[in-house]
Amino acid sequence: METSSQILGGKGIDRKAWIFILITTFLGSLGIGLISPVAPFMISRYVTDSNSAGLILGWLTSAYAICQFIAAPGLGALSDRFGRRPILLICLFGSAVGYLLLGIGGALWVLILGRIIDGLTGGNFSVTFAYVADLTPPDERGKYFGWLGAFAGIGIILGPAIGGLVAKLGISAPLYLAAAVTFANLLFGLFFMPESLSKAQRTPHIRITQLNPFTILSKVASMPQVRWLLLAGFMIALPMGALQGNIGLFAKDSLNWDAAAIGSIFVVVGITDILVQGLLLQRLLKHFSEKLVAIGGMAGEMIGYLLIGSTAFIHSPIPLLIGTIIFAMGDGLIGPALNGLLSRGVDANAQGQVQGGNQAAQSLARTGGPLLGGALYDRVGHGSPYFAGSAIVVLAIAVISMALPTLNRTIKPAESTSA
Repeated sequence: METSSQILGGKGIDRKAWIFILITTFLGSLGIGLISPVAPFMISRYVTDSNSAGLILGWLTSAYAICQFIAAPGLGALSDRFGRRPILLICLFGSAVGYLLLGIGGALWVLILGRIIDGLTGGNFSVTFAYVADLTPPDERGKYFGWLGAFAGIGIILGPAIGGLVAKLGISAPLYLAAAVTFANLLFGLFFMPESLSKAQRTPHIRITQLNPFTILSKVASMPQVRWLLLAGFMIALPMGALQGNIGLFAKDSLNWDAAAIGSIFVVVGITDILVQGLLLQRLLKHFSEKLVAIGGMAGEMIGYLLIGSTAFIHSPIPLLIGTIIFAMGDGLIGPALNGLLSRGVDANAQGQVQGGNQAAQSLARTGGPLLGGALYDRVGHGSPYFAGSAIVVLAIAVISMALPTLNRTIKPAESTSA
């Protein structure tokens, strides 16, 4: 077995270990979208009342999100204590079991149990990034992290497409495929992935606060210069969570789409998002401030939600597709611009804490969003989650406007000091 020093050398990570990390990153993001096109058809086997389908699908989506939110800080802390290798392998085993349970099914509680297991072990991105950081010099980490981000992006795009296409062999087929590939990657890592963190470098003990995802969130929310931005980010992520959890069922009920067609929605979102962030965003930031770009992105999301929701009455794929593209363009602008505003609101020594708090707030929103969207879908109407999403985004624009005076007072002294 190779040691950490041998695989680091002067050339970075050992090739086989690097392949394993790339595959693990790809599979982690692939699994997020793989289930989306088939989930409405999975629950239809066990839901006799169509008026409760939206909320049940919301619970299935939220079970994964809340478990990932709870487990992610703990997985990072455990990897600091016991090493990256065992935690990553356990995570892969959990994901494989989760996929297998979803494929086997047999009862609704089995599906939810599968999502819980996958959620508890699926928040392993922090561990993979830590693994790479252990084995690369600081001046080379950006390159490796860039590759991880690229593979994660590819997985997000391909996940819904693969899920939709493989579902033609059967609704459970994508889940069995995901379980098999994840287990094969587990075996690959078992034989070829060395430990990256020596025992001398490991944390001697774990504090309970390190396992509490609410600790960092409460600390960041106490900062007056960024709390309104955090609230705006939460409000933007809330209807987005509803869309991600509900739009498959919406397209199935409104347009009678199959899993492959539903998968195309998520592919359009992924490709548009990448094009906007890769080509359009930098050009806009040369001419407009981050504040205006963020508000412009929110306006795009607002219009997108309205067009998507109108599909419930028009019963045509045209407003759905146009609305999806406009929504994705807005989404591609909001994330980087909002993160930029957050970073400008605090000093360098609080950057990681604030960005972590922002991620925690958005994770909470992705937990509540599917439940809210499902309840509205069942009790108010099929288009209501999207019309409500448009209204929430309008409120988020108002919240951003409230944050700007405090943020400007924080930024100006920093700029004058640096000048």
